[in-house]
Amino acid sequence: MKNTGKYIIVGIITLAIGLILGKWIFGGNNVESHQHESEQTAEGTVWTCSMDPQIRQPNPGKCPICGMDLIPLETNQGADIDPNASLNGKVAADERQIFTQSAHLPGRIERLMLNFTGESVTKGQVIAKIYSPELITAQEELFQAIKLKTTTPALYNAAREKLKYWKLTDDQINTIEQAGKPQETFDIQADVSGIVLGKMVNLGDYLMRGESLFTIANLSKVWVLFDAYESDLAWLKKGDRLNFTVNSLPGQTFSGAISFIDPIVNAQTRTASVRIEMTNPGGKLKPEMFAMAEIQASLGAKANQIVIPKSAVLWTGKRSIVYLQDAAATEPTFLLREVTLGPALGDSYVIEQGLKVGDLIVTNGAFSIDAAAQLAGKQSMMSAKNDPSKRISPIAIGKKEKQSLEQILEKYLQMKDALVASDATTTKRYASDLAIAISKVPMKDFSGEAHEYWRTVSPMLQNLSKEITESNSLVMMRKHFTPLSDMMSDVMKVFGPLEVPLFVQFCPMANNNKGGYWLSAQEQIRNPYYGDQMLTCGKVVAEIR
Repeated sequence: MKNTGKYIIVGIITLAIGLILGKWIFGGNNVESHQHESEQTAEGTVWTCSMDPQIRQPNPGKCPICGMDLIPLETNQGADIDPNASLNGKVAADERQIFTQSAHLPGRIERLMLNFTGESVTKGQVIAKIYSPELITAQEELFQAIKLKTTTPALYNAAREKLKYWKLTDDQINTIEQAGKPQETFDIQADVSGIVLGKMVNLGDYLMRGESLFTIANLSKVWVLFDAYESDLAWLKKGDRLNFTVNSLPGQTFSGAISFIDPIVNAQTRTASVRIEMTNPGGKLKPEMFAMAEIQASLGAKANQIVIPKSAVLWTGKRSIVYLQDAAATEPTFLLREVTLGPALGDSYVIEQGLKVGDLIVTNGAFSIDAAAQLAGKQSMMSAKNDPSKRISPIAIGKKEKQSLEQILEKYLQMKDALVASDATTTKRYASDLAIAISKVPMKDFSGEAHEYWRTVSPMLQNLSKEITESNSLVMMRKHFTPLSDMMSDVMKVFGPLEVPLFVQFCPMANNNKGGYWLSAQEQIRNPYYGDQMLTCGKVVAEIR
């Protein structure tokens, strides 16, 4: 997205999260291994993993932790914010230039001159011939009236008007009079010029008067309709110009002004239609062609404000946080900061409150920092300090997304039950199933606020599930189970309620008396932190219904 306003961009930092993560967050003085590794790989392409950014390899391949394909590490990651954004759309016929060609007289189609969609037609062109018994009778009445023309001219005029009622012209009626015998078939002429978009009849069909024959569109002018997410609408207004390209015309760029923005957002896609109107000489732009537009918008009142990448923001319901470096600390230390988001700007957000110029923020790997902070008992977006019994603003999602979440919840509850039984092997299996279920949820199924939230929490949930899978003892599994349960509780509140009522339960003695939460489908307490040792220790602190 290009803009004419001036950005003041917060200083940003991209982190490699590895064995030194704990020291970076909570203090430490040995970062030489990370610096040395960076120096060794600076000359060539370094390959990393989007899920496990601590991975650094000189060659492409699979991530040794999660198995995902490695991607090239961008050396200037986070240093610049790409202001470009695009809208996807397609060419459509101008609705004001779409016409229905009707039959003006009843009868049977004896001949069709237009036989398929896509044919061109010119106004006045004969497009069909119809045999009409009603018109034959009307002609007979005209011939009788002609005999009485001198004595009863009104009858003669009425007979001619009756034929005109069926859209016959004066020339056609005069031809009939001169022939002196009824004409059995009649021409249907096109009322407009254009392209046939729809054919509703076949040879031999019997038509009622006014029945539709064809849909014809004049494509000398077309609409180009783009889908704008609700977060982009703040940057668009009527009169703004859009430059766009179409896939089938490479190398050509078109430009037009926005003539209309749909006042209603589609409840399923969370988008509104943005329309530009284009003249179409030569018919280059054809309906259903795919188009991509580049927005040129001005920041206006948002000029001189802070803009950060979306990847820096973690969501928990309506609450948004970032991690920034503690400038006062002598060692690299990172602090949680709640921020107020302004409008989305392509792959970035305007920050209304919470950051100032000069702050250094984490743009990649923030969820790993947050998970590590939780495990260390520090403040995090999903820590016990953020009481899971608190009220969280919900985000509406559709049936398909809820079905995916129900599958994730099922695996979580199975894993929880395995911890209740103190069965490490089964716990590992269900934790692995949970990670797989999370990875299979298509990101494209979510849109708007739901997309942003799921984009943040899904890698966290997946990472925490893997931590349980890779743990070698029930003690470590239960330690990782705490942040996973906190986040699952938030997710179920944000996207719920689901079909099954859920109970948020709490054991004050878990995690060395720091407390631990979990979700259960039954109100009865079955403690996953201690199993048979303290099976009924805990209480219900909230319900998600």
